[in-house]
Amino acid sequence: MIKFITGGKSHGKGLFTTLRGIPAGLSINVKGINIELKRRQAGYGRSRRMKIEKDKVEILSGVRLNKTTGRAITLAIWNKDWQKRKSGPINVPRPGHADLPGAISYNQKNIRKIWERASARETAARVAAGAVAKKLLKEFKIEILSYVVEIGGIKADKHGSLVNSLKRKIKKIDDSPLRCLNKESEKKMMKKIDEAKKKGDSVGGVFEVIVFNIPVGLGSYIQWNRRLNAKLAAAVMSIQGIKGIEVGLGFNSAREFGSQVHDEIFYSKNRGFFHKTNNAGGIEGGMSNGEPIVLRAAMKPIPTLANPLNSVNLKTKKPAKAPVLRADVCAVPAAGVVGEAMVAIEIASAMTEKFGGETLQEMKLNYEKYVKYVRNF
Repeated sequence: MIKFITGGKSHGKGLFTTLRGIPAGLSINVKGINIELKRRQAGYGRSRRMKIEKDKVEILSGVRLNKTTGRAITLAIWNKDWQKRKSGPINVPRPGHADLPGAISYNQKNIRKIWERASARETAARVAAGAVAKKLLKEFKIEILSYVVEIGGIKADKHGSLVNSLKRKIKKIDDSPLRCLNKESEKKMMKKIDEAKKKGDSVGGVFEVIVFNIPVGLGSYIQWNRRLNAKLAAAVMSIQGIKGIEVGLGFNSAREFGSQVHDEIFYSKNRGFFHKTNNAGGIEGGMSNGEPIVLRAAMKPIPTLANPLNSVNLKTKKPAKAPVLRADVCAVPAAGVVGEAMVAIEIASAMTEKFGGETLQEMKLNYEKYVKYVRNF
């Protein structure tokens, strides 16, 4: 199984991630990781920091001559915008952030220590780890894509991710300012972001992550903590600002009859077992069922506002306005990229758990044997 941990802080010297469980023999280079890091920084509504930081990764261990060694992979992203001199203490927590509970829990009156680590800047390290996981999945022709379906209450006409024919369009989504398939809706979303910026406010939204060409049987129904939907939900919900997640039809499945929700099963010699619909979002009983995995996540508005909300000074206990910091007005498109990374890590982990070996070659042999078994089942 693949595990990773991140370190560093928002305005420190850098961010770091250590990833273990990647088999030996996988081709890795910094260029591929840097492409993913650049994608995370894009999107209409991002802050000025995206123009300052040009995220680049340095591989510190686990890769030799562009091939993984099977040992832990350590990646570093150095911050250009790091503060060499100590900054003054911050005593007023921002509503909607980790500031207040973090300060109380860790006994810190200086909130700066909390937000330096709680900051969504940490997701750069996750995206770097996710880039490695994506490279592993590519060896098995598994693709993970995302796009924005809603911002500030403005929705694209309808979701089309359940149809494989849209894969080509989603692949080009990074050419769009908001990574949205519907151009008319996107214009309205951009206008909403402009309105929020003018008022010193922020907006949230919804993005969708889709996993294509997934094999049947990842995850398990045997134990609660091995269910793939539970692991994916936890991974996506761990992203800063995410407040809800749906799989497939999601909450709408609670509003329909069972006959309208459950995906009927069919069989043909060419395809084997398959479904004509995908309301389950590719997961049944905690396991992948061979259809595309579809996850939808809701991101709340950024809590740092140019027009700050009311708060309380931790030292004086008197009313105060929350601090005003450089921050995004909207980061939903970037959150989709982070969502891809987190999903990639969990899917790659499930793949190594089921087909794992010390080397990529061994893993592929196990996988090919399983695919043949499924085809003849």
